[in-house]
Amino acid sequence: MTGILNVTPNGYQPHALHSPERMWPETNCYTDLWIELLAAQGLAPQSMLAFTLTQDFEGDQMTFFKVPLEDLETLYGIVVTELAIYDRVEMHVAEQAARGRICLVEMDSFYMPDTQGVAYKLEHGKTTVAINRMDLEHKELDYFHNAGFFHLAGEDFDGLFQMNAGEGALPFLPYTEFVKLPDFYPEERELREEALSLGQYHYDRRPAENPIAAFSAIFPEAAAKVAERPFGFFHKYAFNTLRQAGANFELCGSYFEWLGPEFAEPAAHAMRISEVMKSAQFQLARAVTRKKFEPLTGALEPAAEAWEKLMESAGRALG
Repeated sequence: MTGILNVTPNGYQPHALHSPERMWPETNCYTDLWIELLAAQGLAPQSMLAFTLTQDFEGDQMTFFKVPLEDLETLYGIVVTELAIYDRVEMHVAEQAARGRICLVEMDSFYMPDTQGVAYKLEHGKTTVAINRMDLEHKELDYFHNAGFFHLAGEDFDGLFQMNAGEGALPFLPYTEFVKLPDFYPEERELREEALSLGQYHYDRRPAENPIAAFSAIFPEAAAKVAERPFGFFHKYAFNTLRQAGANFELCGSYFEWLGPEFAEPAAHAMRISEVMKSAQFQLARAVTRKKFEPLTGALEPAAEAWEKLMESAGRALG
């Protein structure tokens, strides 16, 4: 059974946005997935990243940034719709695959070999994959996840789709979307025009107050609370705060770099935020280990200053 997109897990090369040379080679499962889905079709995923201008501080976390589905339709003509799950999940996926549609399915990383050493056979966790090929007869799956494209089969296939669930077990009803791909994509000139227009749109939707400054104000106090928890909690907290901010603004910088040299100033300020968040993650780990939180006071101020400069320069450049 061939895949919907002409790619195979063997020898798959992730997009440059997932290069190990970047500060944040992986961001979050949904954004990473779309980077690879677009790249696998010969599209520049940088063109979708204008939405990164809207990230805010939500009180206990930075916004879990995801590309708005309307942006995908505006830029590429890709339509993403929720798939109702009323039968077995694999049957719905097979039906959509036969129609040339990719399904995005929330899966349990416990059964996903690409999470070896993190979650695979260690702990259960929710993550989103994009299924490019599924063979029900041979129990095989080729899927996009995080920064790559992978294969699984056999017992892992059974586990993902709960094929061995006991009688009376709760039904497997994950949140699922399906992707309708267009017959053709816009030319690069048109794509750049739409990407610039979305930059202007999302700039107008930026937070009214500096989100990095708001995070900075509670950072030492929050770190002290993290230190009271088992150390594994540190990773969850850092992922949803420092990593989400750092990865978001590194992608924001890549968006402006892709637009052209006239956007070099906002690109540099966005990258500065990312750098500070990377450094702060190490500082947080030391603070939690040593139970000394005073060094975190002001640790994020350079990023807060860079956010102000980013918004000022982006406003001028987007014009």
